[in-house]
Amino acid sequence: MSDVTPVIREAHRHDVPRMVELLAADQLGRTRECMDESSAPAYYRAFAAIDADPRTQLLVMEVAGQLVGTLQLNFLPGLSRGGAERAQIEAVRIAEEMRGQGLGHVLVGDAIERARRRGCRLVQLTTDRRRADAHRFYESLGFVPSHVGMKLSLEG
Repeated sequence: MSDVTPVIREAHRHDVPRMVELLAADQLGRTRECMDESSAPAYYRAFAAIDADPRTQLLVMEVAGQLVGTLQLNFLPGLSRGGAERAQIEAVRIAEEMRGQGLGHVLVGDAIERARRRGCRLVQLTTDRRRADAHRFYESLGFVPSHVGMKLSLEG
């Protein structure tokens, strides 16, 4: 781990450009994320909706004042598992130059602890099947590939 203690906090509007940069800096994100003059309003609208939603937390991680990680944590009510609430982790990213230092474990661990404190009975996530490194990472945290995920794109 880095010599500097990471700080995890809820994201602010001014963090949006860096968060999008982190989302775009991987094999899949670079094909779908780009914040420029025409797309910026959509990212800021999305941030405002997330920020206003009491069931969603957009978290960022800073090291030495630099934003180096992000994830989205959603709390989902449900009837299954005895009416248990579950947490869903999405869009986990650590800056490429900071990977391998344990920061991802700290960030995801913080999200798991937030879910535990809230009383969630399950934490779930999906990860693209092409992200073999991500699979190993999540398994190292105790996640198991127990389900088959499916998506239906509604884009053009």
